[in-house]
Amino acid sequence: MTDLHRWRHPAVLDDMFLYHLARLQAAAGSRVVRLCEGGYGITRREWRMLCLLAEAGQLQPSQLAEQAQLDRTRTSRAVTALLAKGLLWKESQVGDARRALLRLSDTGRALHAELFPQVQAINRELMDAVPEPELQAMASAFARIRTRARELEASSPPPKAPRNRRKPAVP
Repeated sequence: MTDLHRWRHPAVLDDMFLYHLARLQAAAGSRVVRLCEGGYGITRREWRMLCLLAEAGQLQPSQLAEQAQLDRTRTSRAVTALLAKGLLWKESQVGDARRALLRLSDTGRALHAELFPQVQAINRELMDAVPEPELQAMASAFARIRTRARELEASSPPPKAPRNRRKPAVP
């Protein structure tokens, strides 16, 4: 059976497209994780937030959570860690302390400026394995898959995970 047919009609875990994406992320992303954690003392999640803030200039925590595609709890933990490391500034809004603005500190901007080219190089090395026509087709396919995923999420979101994950969810 071809990979294409297996991805449309998976029979086992290894046939699933999402499983292949997870394996790709684990294999290719490990270099970035080692670079971030070993070289700069930040997690991949913290790196993502630094990049988003570098691009946007400043964001409210809820906007950062949305752009990072994380729940507010995980975002809050990462923001707290970045604040403790001196990589972010948090500015509370006058009259509403809940509406804070986040932006990179000078140290955060310097870290981003130093680390981003290294991550770009890793990305370039990976993409060098794919000829241009295939890369264009892949980008187009990923855009369609992202659109479809958003449509599916909007039409029938899956149930939320139980707060106490130690107990299995039994229908």
